Amino acid sequence: MSLLTADNIREPISGESRSHLDILEVFAEIESTNSFLLDQPCPSPGRYRVALAEHQTAGRGRMGRSWCSPPASGLCMSMAFTFSSMPENFPSLSLAVGIGIVQALERFGIRGISVKWPNDIVARGGKLGGVLSEVLPANAQGVTVVVGIGLNIDLENTDTESRVTSRLGRAVDLASCCDELPSRSVISAALIECLFDTMVRFEADGFSPFYAMWQRYDWLRGLEITIETFDGLVEGVADGIDSDGALLLKTKGEWRRFTTGSVTLNGQADGVQ
Repeated sequence: MSLLTADNIREPISGESRSHLDILEVFAEIESTNSFLLDQPCPSPGRYRVALAEHQTAGRGRMGRSWCSPPASGLCMSMAFTFSSMPENFPSLSLAVGIGIVQALERFGIRGISVKWPNDIVARGGKLGGVLSEVLPANAQGVTVVVGIGLNIDLENTDTESRVTSRLGRAVDLASCCDELPSRSVISAALIECLFDTMVRFEADGFSPFYAMWQRYDWLRGLEITIETFDGLVEGVADGIDSDGALLLKTKGEWRRFTTGSVTLNGQADGVQ
């Protein structure tokens, strides 16, 4: 698999997205692309910068968990984007980003990819990728969010232990989902475009335009699940999401809303976590 370069990624990016890009950097190894961008100067409102890495030594997921990806087997990418003000219903941004990722992959004719509330990309019953969103304190210029994407591209030559972890479940790669795998540079460019478009649309309209699309890609709906929150465990049947992105859980004859938490499938220890 060829190494990523900034020039090869930047070249396919469309004019509108490219005109708002400040800096695109590619690292052979880095602790975390999210942590790197959080330490950099914030872009001006409406503009963004991107960091990618062949390997992260301290990749991070939600709720303090780690994101593990063998070197050069996937994409580790983060985008810092500045909103002019705090968008409405900001916590639902990760859900909108998940939809943007799926739509980017559909550009290549890849189907059967779903989103798992609140931040996972699922294919063939396993975890294809994940999203981590972090926001910097608001300042006079606006509100900057750093969105990290981890995506498994080709795990064929990685050892078995890298495919499965007790918390993340079975890992699936993009190579197993398509007949002809696009290059990582082309995939990166498509993700950057769709992520930028997602940010612009979310700033203008909030989560509303993404709500209907979520119904099409919702992987959890109808499944028996357990939600782990800081207050404990709750079991029930996933019943989609509310208009603000909260997960709806039917439990003991009533519906409950959850705006944060980690989801596991009941009775499937090796399923997507």
